[in-house]
Amino acid sequence: MSPRAGTMRLACMFSSILLFGAAGLLLFISLQDPTELTPHQAPGIKFSIRPQQPHNDLPPGSFQDGPFKAATERVTRDLSSRTPRGLSLRMSQDPQAQLNVGARLRPRQRRRRLLIKKMPAAAALPANSSAGTLARPAPGALDSRWARLRETQRERKRVMREACAKYRASSSRRAVTPRHVSRIFVEDRHRVLYCEVPKAGCSNWKRVLMVLAGLASSTTDIQHDTVHYGSALKRLDTFDRQGILHRLGTYTKMLFVREPFERLVSAFRDKFEHPNSYYHPVFGKAILARYRANASREALRTGSGVRFPEFVQYLLDVHRPVGMDIHWDHVSRLCSPCLIDYDFVGKFESMEDDANFFLSLIHAPRNLTFPRFKDRHSEEARTTSRITHQYFAQLSTLQRQRTYDFYYMDYLMFNYSKPFADLY
Repeated sequence: MSPRAGTMRLACMFSSILLFGAAGLLLFISLQDPTELTPHQAPGIKFSIRPQQPHNDLPPGSFQDGPFKAATERVTRDLSSRTPRGLSLRMSQDPQAQLNVGARLRPRQRRRRLLIKKMPAAAALPANSSAGTLARPAPGALDSRWARLRETQRERKRVMREACAKYRASSSRRAVTPRHVSRIFVEDRHRVLYCEVPKAGCSNWKRVLMVLAGLASSTTDIQHDTVHYGSALKRLDTFDRQGILHRLGTYTKMLFVREPFERLVSAFRDKFEHPNSYYHPVFGKAILARYRANASREALRTGSGVRFPEFVQYLLDVHRPVGMDIHWDHVSRLCSPCLIDYDFVGKFESMEDDANFFLSLIHAPRNLTFPRFKDRHSEEARTTSRITHQYFAQLSTLQRQRTYDFYYMDYLMFNYSKPFADLY
């Protein structure tokens, strides 16, 4: 055979191999399931749908497999809120298994795989974020009214989170301590956490929690001293760290707030304009001694008769003669809303609608509604915006501005308007 003929024969063989290879590639592509390509083209976390029985045997104080697993389970509950009952989304623990799962499934099974796009990693979610708490309204409720209330909740939480992100950016990275949850009351039967804000309906809310817990049959049966001085309701800081984190992560967390100036005037009227065996001798005597020139011996002895401008002087003094009190402290300090991710934010000004909406969301008994009676001094008118303006008219413009500055975060976080036109 001549060299030229050998070369031509090799070229023909090489061309045949290329043709067979190209044909095989085309055949492979034509047989490939297009759905197999999707997970590799889009970012996300892959989940598989698998029947799961509810874990009703978990005790209220337990904390299964640590905070990371709890956070992971909360993500799966968030993502599975629209799946049929009895199905849940389970995250694979093995990254290599996630990559190879398509190779083990038939084409029809592969098409059923759920791809959740652009979701944050489970460990990045707040450890106190609970899921599924605002699931559905009560049966028979007007859809338009419930939709409006749900939208109101979304807006309130959006405003609160934006204020936290702007002014308290470092709070989300702090660890929750017992001090942060010392004002939070626990109701285990309906899995509710309530942060107490004094002068914003807290007495009646604690009555409601006691009825939910089965400690009373009606809110009207519970006396004031039982509410405030009894030990029927547990505080969250009485649990160990695992019990605290478990409840923060799985219970419905709520608080109710009030217009800050109005709440301040309500506290002053309650504590200083009526006989009081604690606030007069502890706060009243110190305030009169510091801020009233030529105070009478009788006033200094009893601590009675504190005037509103004197009380505001005490409030704004960085060197207060006596410490802060929960009845006029900031909500942002009492409840740590930049650290604890509250599920429900109610307002005193819309108490009836907000409270009864919340009770329907936690599936409270139908006959339980928020009580409307005034806890103490029932013969006296409630503190309103008009009464609040009368008290603040006793202050100078500078004192009003400084008081507004004192409560600025509460005004901002809970979207209250400036109460006076001359405030900046």
